[in-house]
Amino acid sequence: MSLPAELMVILQCPECRGKVVDSGDAVVCIECGLHYPVRDGIPFMLVEEAFRPEEDAR
Repeated sequence: MSLPAELMVILQCPECRGKVVDSGDAVVCIECGLHYPVRDGIPFMLVEEAFRPEEDAR
């Protein structure tokens, strides 16, 4: 499920204030690489919820 384009225009990374893109199951910061999970169509834009895919593969 894609997030609405209107939402993506206003979202930014809470860690570095960088631009983010929708990757389906996460919102990804193109500056610092943090991934913010999307659950039930709601992006959880909290640094505490963020992950990096390489860390998730442990």
